[in-house]
Amino acid sequence: MSLPAGADVVVVGGGVIGTSAAFHLAEAGVDVLLLDSGALGAGSTCRAAGGVRAMFSAEVNVRLGQRSLDAFADFGARPGQEIDLERPGYLFLLDTVDQVTAMTEAVALQNTLGVPSRMISPEQARDVSPLISTDGLLAAAFSPTDGHCTPESVVLGYASGARRHGATLRPHTPVQDVRVRDGEITGVVTSLGTVATSTVICAAGAWSGQVGAMAGVDLPVTPLRRQIVVSEPVVVPAGTPMTIDFSTSFYFHREGPGVLMGMSDPDELPGFSQQRSDSWLPRLSEAAAHRAPRLAEVGIRTGWAGLYEMTADSNALIGEAPDVSRLLYATGFSGHGFLMGPAVGEVLRDLVLRREPVVDVSALSVERFTGELRPELNTV
Repeated sequence: MSLPAGADVVVVGGGVIGTSAAFHLAEAGVDVLLLDSGALGAGSTCRAAGGVRAMFSAEVNVRLGQRSLDAFADFGARPGQEIDLERPGYLFLLDTVDQVTAMTEAVALQNTLGVPSRMISPEQARDVSPLISTDGLLAAAFSPTDGHCTPESVVLGYASGARRHGATLRPHTPVQDVRVRDGEITGVVTSLGTVATSTVICAAGAWSGQVGAMAGVDLPVTPLRRQIVVSEPVVVPAGTPMTIDFSTSFYFHREGPGVLMGMSDPDELPGFSQQRSDSWLPRLSEAAAHRAPRLAEVGIRTGWAGLYEMTADSNALIGEAPDVSRLLYATGFSGHGFLMGPAVGEVLRDLVLRREPVVDVSALSVERFTGELRPELNTV
């Protein structure tokens, strides 16, 4: 399949960030070419847990989450795709005084921005999420408007919408180089030839460091494997929210007839492996037995592994490279890229068109690493 000789904007990466950017740019009348080395969404997006929320501790993250929630709710109309959105809420379970203090402050911020989150007691948390044990809990934080949806459907919706608006999408077309002359982008070299362009958006997830290096730009993201399992059928009370045990990062939500479960592995080393491993399962089982005992007893039906692209403060990198004109980037989401995808696509559209973004993302510039960092609290 041939490539166009040129494009106004070349998007590198076909996950939710890249396809959202392509859709919003094409909708605005921009000539867009999207490239991905594999199938659309096959990198990290379609391996995500699908959670969508606005419960964050930094204002920029709350606003990106809020705006994306609104977009997910309207996804059937724009771009036009069923994404199986369910909004039973998000529940964070807290078992230390420091967690309660920090989450109380985060909830106060969320409330000032219009998020209907609230602090609740352990007993109220069990009413909301009946499978949990309250052993050791001091409090919980709950937002009733958060939830989860199907990542691959979101990618399909944005990709189809982008094509309807005239964008060209080329999966299975690896980018081999980004050509820069005198600080300005001149083209992108691919496995199918060279495309002339003056603007490149790096939305390559865990592989963004490699793409940035092609243009001489340092995008400090670290790939880290995270794993998910889905259980055999189990009865989960209707309305059970995405539930997260904050101390262990163990989380679960209903997935079809079973339950999707995951957690971080402190022994995991950085790298690009996406092969499933059983080494983390005893830790998962232990966390489940403590916080949701019934889930420790069910069988595992399937599972998969994917990559987070981590930053030093678990906040995204969004902006334009200072030394290479029109090299834009949106990466480093540290596990939050899927849920922020709709709003980030709008932000990238605005940055390309040199207008004020719908959300002020100046705090997420890569240049922040020269100063004091403020890590995101809600990093699950």
